[in-house]
Amino acid sequence: MVFSLIIPVYNRPDEVDELLESLLLSEYKEPFEIVLVEDGSTLPCDDIVQKYQGKLNISYYFKENSGPGDSRNFGMRKALGDYFIIFDSDCIIPPDYLSEVDKALREDYVDCFGGPDKALASFSNIQKAINFAMTSFLTTGGIRGGSEKIGKFQPRSFNMGLSRKGFEASKGFGNIHPGEDPDLSIRLWNLGFETRLFSKAYVYHKRRIDWDKFSIQVNKFGKARPILNSWYPQYNKLTFFFPTCFILGLVLAVIILLFFNIDILLQLYFVYFVMIFIVSTIQNKSLKIGFLSVIAVWKQFYGYGIGFLESFIKIIILKKKPQEAFPGLFFKI
Repeated sequence: MVFSLIIPVYNRPDEVDELLESLLLSEYKEPFEIVLVEDGSTLPCDDIVQKYQGKLNISYYFKENSGPGDSRNFGMRKALGDYFIIFDSDCIIPPDYLSEVDKALREDYVDCFGGPDKALASFSNIQKAINFAMTSFLTTGGIRGGSEKIGKFQPRSFNMGLSRKGFEASKGFGNIHPGEDPDLSIRLWNLGFETRLFSKAYVYHKRRIDWDKFSIQVNKFGKARPILNSWYPQYNKLTFFFPTCFILGLVLAVIILLFFNIDILLQLYFVYFVMIFIVSTIQNKSLKIGFLSVIAVWKQFYGYGIGFLESFIKIIILKKKPQEAFPGLFFKI
């Protein structure tokens, strides 16, 4: 197999520099190409690309802004390889990543895979806290991971592989964002392709977002899910409702305390967040990150839960068209 690494980028030259620097350290011995797609950036990374010419096999393209999904499709159409590996520009790639992917595909081939993400020691405390919220077994990350079988995994596009055959059959990503990656996974399943989690093929995902941006991001995740549920009801799961139930349960706990002076339900929420603090503190070896993880998990549940509830009412109950209800979730292609 010849790997083509597809990387869309929008105004992030510093991220591209770190990503390409990490690929220079790759232990993989076979040739691979990098297809970098500038998605209408006003801060292009052409100088960064020039820095690595001669060191890495890079193809660099500039196109009008049409979103990450369409940019990935653009890159895959331009790529020469027969297996595409898709990264976000804010990822740092471990030296053994491509070797692990190659090994997994040779042992048990699959047309689409996804890998996990981890945090580097050099990441900021907030980045580590957000990483904990997005990946821990105590949060929606763990719930999603536990509810998806390794052999029926919905890859996420920050770390995803797709065969040329799978791309040509599915036509790649749609124009919804976020949500374009589970949408693609389900369409691949319906076409007879398989997906799988490659647990050893992880990346370091350097989410460069502050608290406000994180809240907006998870709120969009919540809004996208009922849209996907309306498109593919056979893949709906009760776990998707958990963050909304979590928020509504907290409101109910406060009401019960105020009107009936019963605090048992509120105590359960307190115990849960204490568990978040303890586990994150131990995992990250930092009391500060443990405290920040409590904030991150709250923002994750609140943002996703409220977004899901709003979308559920508009899309599932009121039967509004997704593009009309949430035009900001769809790119014009």
